[in-house]
Amino acid sequence: MAERTGEQSQQLPPQLLLYQMAVGHYISRALALVAQLGIADLLKDGPRSYDELAAATETHAPSLNRVLRLMASVGVFEEREGGRFALTALGECLCTGPGSVRAMMMLFGGRLIQESWSELEYCVRTGEPAFRKTAPDADAFTAMSKDPEQAKIFDEAMATTAPMTAAAVAGAYDFSAFRTVVDVGGGNGAILTGILAAHPGVRGIVFDQPATAERAKEKIAAVGLAERCQVVGGDFFRELPRADAYVLKHVIHDWNDEKAIAILRNCRRAMERSGKVLILEGVYPPRIDRSLESRGAAANDVNMLVCTGGRQRSEAEFRSLYAAAGFNLARIIPTVARVSVIEGVAND
Repeated sequence: MAERTGEQSQQLPPQLLLYQMAVGHYISRALALVAQLGIADLLKDGPRSYDELAAATETHAPSLNRVLRLMASVGVFEEREGGRFALTALGECLCTGPGSVRAMMMLFGGRLIQESWSELEYCVRTGEPAFRKTAPDADAFTAMSKDPEQAKIFDEAMATTAPMTAAAVAGAYDFSAFRTVVDVGGGNGAILTGILAAHPGVRGIVFDQPATAERAKEKIAAVGLAERCQVVGGDFFRELPRADAYVLKHVIHDWNDEKAIAILRNCRRAMERSGKVLILEGVYPPRIDRSLESRGAAANDVNMLVCTGGRQRSEAEFRSLYAAAGFNLARIIPTVARVSVIEGVAND
C-alpha cells in the first residue's frame, strides 16, 4: 500500500501533488477522531455497519459513514457491501493493547497540537511557540497539567514507542557500569523500566512533575520493579536526585537553549564525580534531503517551534549545549530506533 502510494505520488502533476500536501490535515483530523471514538476496537470481532458503529459511539450515522469512507480511502478501514466496514492491518494498530498507536494519533491529530499549528504564522513572525500568544509567561506543560485528559493522552502517546526505544538504547549502550540511573522527565517510566530490565544490577529513579510521578508509580509496580526503581516528583529546573547517570529522552528538544542548559547544569550539580548525561534524541542532519529521516527531523523541529519553543539540534548544537553546562560531548551512538545516545561526560 505504502509503496503504491509513493509511486502514484511520483506520477502526479506537481499542482495535484501540492494540493494533496495542503489537504493532509483532513486525514490527520479524521484519524484522530476515529481513534478517539474507539472505532477499531468496535471492529475487532468482525465487520459492522456504520449504523451500528454510530449507535455504539453516539454519533450521527450518515456523518460517521462519510468519515469512515475517508479512512477507507487511505487504507485504515475497508468498506464492504451494505455500509459495513472492516479493519485492515493498518487499522489494527488503532486497537487498544500492545503495539497500539491510538494515543499517538489522538495526540498528534488532536485538538492540542492542531490548534497550536493554526498559529504557525505567529510562531514564524515572533520565534515564540503558539501558547505564548495568550499566555506570555507560561511554558508548554502548564496548560497540559491543568487538563488531566490531555495529560493522560500525552503520557500514553509518549509511551507508545518506549518499549522499542528502551530495547534499542539498552542494546546500543552499556548501562551496567552505573549504580543509579535517573530518567529526567521520565513520564510513566517506560524507558527506564526497559533499561533496568536489560541491566538487573542497576537501580533507577523516574523523575517528573508530581502529578506525572504519581501515575508512574502504578506503572513501575505493575512491571515488578518497585524495589529497584524509585519515583520522585519535582522540578528539573530546581533540583535533581543524586546519581551517576542521567537519561533525558526527548526532554532537551522541548526547550530553548537557555532552558536546556539550565536542565543540564542541574544534572551536573547533582551527579557523582564521574557521572554522565545521556540525551536520547535524533540528531538534526547537516543537510535536509527528501528521505523519511530528513522529513521526520524537519517536521519534528517545526512542531517544537509551534508547540514547546524548543528545537531539534545538530551535533554541533549538542556539543555547544554540553560545553555551556560543564560537559564534553564524548560520543554519539546511533540505535535501531529513531534516537541516538548523545553522551556527555562531566568536565574535571
